[in-house]
Amino acid sequence: MTTFADVRSRLARPQQRKYLPLYATLALLALMYGSGVVQYEAFSDPQVVLNVFIDNGFLLVVAVGMTFVILTGGIDLSVGSVVALTTMVSAALLEQAHWPAFVVLPIALLIGPTLGFAMGCIIHYFEIQPFIVTLAGMFLARGLCYSIGTESIRINDPFWTSMGDAIHIGEYRISASVIIALVVVLVAAYVLAFTRFGRNTYAIGGNPRSAHLMGLPIARTRIGVYTISGFCSALGGVLFTFYLPSGNSLHAIGMELDAIAAVVIGGTLLTGGSGFVLGTVLGVLVLGLIQTLINFDGRLSSWWTRIVIGVLLFAFILLQRLITPRKR
Repeated sequence: MTTFADVRSRLARPQQRKYLPLYATLALLALMYGSGVVQYEAFSDPQVVLNVFIDNGFLLVVAVGMTFVILTGGIDLSVGSVVALTTMVSAALLEQAHWPAFVVLPIALLIGPTLGFAMGCIIHYFEIQPFIVTLAGMFLARGLCYSIGTESIRINDPFWTSMGDAIHIGEYRISASVIIALVVVLVAAYVLAFTRFGRNTYAIGGNPRSAHLMGLPIARTRIGVYTISGFCSALGGVLFTFYLPSGNSLHAIGMELDAIAAVVIGGTLLTGGSGFVLGTVLGVLVLGLIQTLINFDGRLSSWWTRIVIGVLLFAFILLQRLITPRKR
């Protein structure tokens, strides 16, 4: 008779454990898309998938940064607030201070990595749990948003609005944000797969004590992943303003949870040490397709998106529990 322990033992084999979550996400994505094609005639239009990327380009960038953090066994709860702060700083400098876009853009992109670097230093050198430190960063960034203003600031800068325009490729359309997001994905995948920093990231998440005994640069790597997450959050904030040209203190509330959900559904283990950027892309597509299916149905409230995501998270966390060997 096959027991629960036997199932876990089979799933915990190294090769199966590495790829099984990715296969599960890919199968789920294929099932969802196939279901949509069967139910709705227009769902097979390639523009439907392109729209998922257009509507979630900024989330994809944020989720890529979150992937680096979770691979080390950490967490970053500040990403949504950093996105909002980036939108507010960009809008205020462009529309109220009337600064040129080529000056505002680098300033906006520096917000995230600066905060991420500071949080990484506190986490490593003071040995404080990432949950607490990034929670403080979340409150700090959101508070700075309200200090800039409580009203929405519309962005009318020509460069900013032009970046939000559709790019037509034949009969289909994408946006500049999609191209930028895909470039970020490719760079992140290369860094994790082919650089020493990427190998160190996996090693620290897999076994921090062994990584320390091997003499790996734990401090540099741990601080680096939070800096990368901060940069991706700031870039996600800029892409968010391309998608929705405004700054608002209420932007991106809960986006940190969407990013974590995309990473987990994409197969990255919450304990760290295993996961792929490709899985995160699939996770974002799953979240986008859930919303798309609900929109096509037309009978369900948008809150059903959260319900379905919650169910999927429970399922994938259980899968992670099955494939992760119990620590003694």
